[in-house]
Amino acid sequence: MTESGALLGFLFGLGLLLVWRSGPRAPQPSTSAKRPGRYAQLLAAAGLTGINTAQLVALQVALGLIVLVAVLLATSTVTVSLAFGLFGFALPYAQVRRLATRRQADLREVWPEVVDNLSSAVRAGMSLPEALVALSTRGPEVLRPPFARFAAGYRSSGRFNAGLDTLKDDLADPVGDRIVETLRVAREVGGTDLGRVLRTLATFLREDARARAELETRQGWVVSAARLAVAAPWIVLLLLATQSTTLAAYDSAMGTVILVGGGAVCLVAYRLMLRIGRLPVDVRVLQ
Repeated sequence: MTESGALLGFLFGLGLLLVWRSGPRAPQPSTSAKRPGRYAQLLAAAGLTGINTAQLVALQVALGLIVLVAVLLATSTVTVSLAFGLFGFALPYAQVRRLATRRQADLREVWPEVVDNLSSAVRAGMSLPEALVALSTRGPEVLRPPFARFAAGYRSSGRFNAGLDTLKDDLADPVGDRIVETLRVAREVGGTDLGRVLRTLATFLREDARARAELETRQGWVVSAARLAVAAPWIVLLLLATQSTTLAAYDSAMGTVILVGGGAVCLVAYRLMLRIGRLPVDVRVLQ
């Protein structure tokens, strides 16, 4: 009886263990889902919320094919058409990157005003959620839509931290990440130094924007020279389309090697010149 009782107790405990292990588990966060891809991050930084990665890639493919067919019909040269088709494929991505850079520069100019508004609201006795909601109507025009979405989400759910996460995704800006995390910490731990921290941050942002504007003005000629140096040989090549006998040489093996080598040299030289003259860029490390 003792052995059978022990066996029954063991089986009963084993059954309870199996029932417990087979119960519903909390979903584990997926590391791949936390961080969006490079295309998704670039679209968010450019403020193109209505376009997803698949649509951008489809646009690249469509434009590349259109340019390839157009140049092929005009020149009847396959290698030259492929070269300009690659340019057409890369054009939408380059345009999105340009928009992202311009948007980041525009936001850099208005962040001090946002921080000043938050500091004034805190000094006036408003809570942090109320101060952020007020930016949807009193903040800079370029930032009102993200703060309006935060206000709508906070009014419907009342969850401040979840609203801050959504706001960070909408802003998609390194300075915005720092401000949001500062507000999150202030909300969680409390303290009376938030106003002073915000005023110090506003002063730092203004000095950084002023210095960066001066450097970007001096850097402009480097970027313009790099783009002109890369575009010039390909513009000349396109102008040669009026002479079919000249372009026909590029359909040979040697012509293909020359085009590929020239494209590689242009790409490496362009990237090298941009890297030499590139200013330090803020990176989103608090995603």
